[in-house]
Amino acid sequence: MALILTYLGKGGCGSTTVAITAAKQRARAGQRVLLLIQDVTPAPGLLLGQPLGPEPTELDNNLWVMQLQSAKLLEQSWDEVKTLEAQYLRTPFLKAVYGQELGVMPGMDSALTLNALRQFDGSDRYDVIIYDGTDALATLRMLGMPEILDWYLRRFRGVFQQSDVGRGLSPFLQPMASAVLAVDWSGDVLDQPTGQVRSQLEEGRQAVTNPNRVAAFLVTTPTAGAVATARYLWGSAQQIGLTVGGVLVNHGVLDTEQVHSFAPLPQVPLPSVTDQGWDAAIEALPDPAQWAAAAPRPVSVDVAAKSVRLFLPSFDKTQVKLTQYGPEVTIEAGDQRRNLLLPQALQGKAVAGAKFQDQHLVISFS
Repeated sequence: MALILTYLGKGGCGSTTVAITAAKQRARAGQRVLLLIQDVTPAPGLLLGQPLGPEPTELDNNLWVMQLQSAKLLEQSWDEVKTLEAQYLRTPFLKAVYGQELGVMPGMDSALTLNALRQFDGSDRYDVIIYDGTDALATLRMLGMPEILDWYLRRFRGVFQQSDVGRGLSPFLQPMASAVLAVDWSGDVLDQPTGQVRSQLEEGRQAVTNPNRVAAFLVTTPTAGAVATARYLWGSAQQIGLTVGGVLVNHGVLDTEQVHSFAPLPQVPLPSVTDQGWDAAIEALPDPAQWAAAAPRPVSVDVAAKSVRLFLPSFDKTQVKLTQYGPEVTIEAGDQRRNLLLPQALQGKAVAGAKFQDQHLVISFS
């Protein structure tokens, strides 16, 4: 398993340069590093001094780099789908459709990229994987997909089972599945097709919420717009359970008020790569694992006190909406909505109150 890092900031703040700097730093520290770049234009290659392609290319000792080309990723994923189809269906019907002819639909990029991250992470070929996306909010939505998709599977599977349609079809699903599929499903047939998928989604969710597995860092400049965007991204990252380890400042230093607005995150100004070269920036960059380990956790649960604390910096109580549905609490902040599944000890208990305290939303249960 690798440590997956990403760098979030307003466009033009130098996130790609910071990602490259971090990749070079970790490689020099002796770790095997894969730098994944979403931008498919020639710009990243010019910055790195060599053209990039859709496969990992060795850039330096311990450092590989790759452009995530969605058409190529779709072709590879389609081959996997056809392999699974041939394994489970007696008469595969997708074999006449080829990955080379498929076009990339809007929204596919994130799913394809997340799948690529999962595969590279599981390969055990890398100690650190650094992802450089083209849009910070899109990166957060991508990393939040495992939790959101798992919720949809849980929610709509339950709705289907409890509906008249679900109850009416249940007696026929097992014999129909046995007639079509090459394997015989036992038990609740509705659990079988979603079981493996949910297992992968749960693994992804646990990885994103574990700072030893996935962490983000904010990248900003001292300009008001860049600082405001970085703070918004900080709060938004908490909504997917992603730990933000610190703030990296390009093109200057933050003033006293800006420094306070990012507390308690540590902040480091970075030398200009253009003026001082890569070495100066590499030396100034902190160890990401140490920063991530010390960062505030997005969610903490105190079962004894019957409370849940959610770290929501950059949002105030007027921007947060809280609702409860069964064993889950839904928190809406900014443009993101999170369905937080309560621990077993708190399920069935009603929300008794909520308050903001030290940048945390503290929810108490009766």
